[in-house]
Amino acid sequence: MRLGIYGGTFDPIHYGHLLLAERCREELQLDEVWFIPAGSPPHKQGRVSTPAKARMAMVEFAVSGFPEFRVSRIELERVGPSYTVQTLEQIRASDPSREVFLLMGADSIAELVTWKDPARILELAQVVAVNRAGEKPDLSSLNELMQHTGRTVRTIEMPAMGISASEIRSRVALKQSIRFLTPRPVEMYIRQNNLYAD
Repeated sequence: MRLGIYGGTFDPIHYGHLLLAERCREELQLDEVWFIPAGSPPHKQGRVSTPAKARMAMVEFAVSGFPEFRVSRIELERVGPSYTVQTLEQIRASDPSREVFLLMGADSIAELVTWKDPARILELAQVVAVNRAGEKPDLSSLNELMQHTGRTVRTIEMPAMGISASEIRSRVALKQSIRFLTPRPVEMYIRQNNLYAD
């Protein structure tokens, strides 16, 4: 089984996230992509104010009806910070026959060297950096790590969308439309639960 792992705060999930997952699913011939909302992301301590339960619900709404997309609670059920290396070890231990691909936006790839045990991450999964059309991911910070592990980072290009979770939160706070930025069920959940209003 070829499994894509796509973690993030998803605060909220939007069409850019979904397009990234779909482009990787298609190009890497993945059997499934698991969206893994972070419980307590160590690199965003104090910056994630939306409860994990709400972020999980929005991801479930967004991927509903797409059988290749699944949502995992693995990091929400773990106590303490959500370290990617622990998630990958848990997934590999549950089924060592899986071929695991860690999907990341190209803007996050440069930060990988600051994560907990980045060498082990490269050993546990094929890291995939997804860049917007016309942009090249900066892998220079990973050169030494790739040489040390003998692993490489694969790159995939997706169309530029110009959608961000921070823009969506800002537009909601300003009482502006977020239609066509995120799936309709996610938009309705945000409105009904008064998320990002302050």
